[in-house]
This record gives sequence, C-alpha cells and structure tokens, in this order.
Amino acid sequence: MFCNYIIAHTPLDKSNKSRYNRPVMKSSIHPQDYRPVVFSDERAGFAFLTKSTAPTSETVKWEDGNEYPLIKVDISSASHPYFTGEEKIIDTEGRVDRFKAKAKQAEERRKQLANKAKKQAARTAAKAEDSEK
Repeated sequence: MFCNYIIAHTPLDKSNKSRYNRPVMKSSIHPQDYRPVVFSDERAGFAFLTKSTAPTSETVKWEDGNEYPLIKVDISSASHPYFTGEEKIIDTEGRVDRFKAKAKQAEERRKQLANKAKKQAARTAAKAEDSEK
C-alpha cells in the first residue's frame, strides 16, 4: 500500500517519462504512411480491405469501385484450420507426405517386432513344456 502511494503521487518528470516513471512510447518510430490495401487469400476466395504500409505493385478493383493495392496471402482467417474448425493441410514441400510415410513405416516395424516377440514367447513356452516332461 505504501509503495503504490509513493509511485502514484510522485511529481511529474519533465523528461520522456509518464506519470508512473515509465518511458512513453516513441512517436517517431511508427510509420505514418498507412493507406487502404486489399489482402486476398485466393485459395479460400476471401479478401478484405484494411490499412497497411506493406509495399506492393499489384492493384485490384474493390467492391466500392475504387482501385486499391493488392497483397496476396497464403493463409487467412478463411483458410486457417484454427478459425475454420476444419483440417486443411497446405503443404508446399511434401513435409506432410514424408511424415505420414515415416509414421506408416514405424507402425509396420512395431507390428513386426510384436510378431517376433509373440513367436519368441511361444518358443520359450514350448521349451518350458518340453523340459517339464
């Protein structure tokens, strides 16, 4: 309680500090050239208009009849599984196929080892019965 009172009631410093002696956000590092831009996810057939500073040389005619800069994106909220609730796998380098192949090989190896262990157990049991007779 005492510390909060001291921090909250310290006199304001004339430097680049806020009332609570924390640095104030710098205004000179943020871009000022925001402009309307269309982001398009062509796989999902989804596009939206927002403000951005991203550079692009392509343009597109938007629903309001104006022409805006166009930025193409691979994944948007319309195609990302987290937002859609569906599993859509976008694989450009075959990583998913390689993973599935390795998983299949591992499963086959597990089955072979299980069969080998069963055969070994059967042999051991047969030897045990023979030695008891």
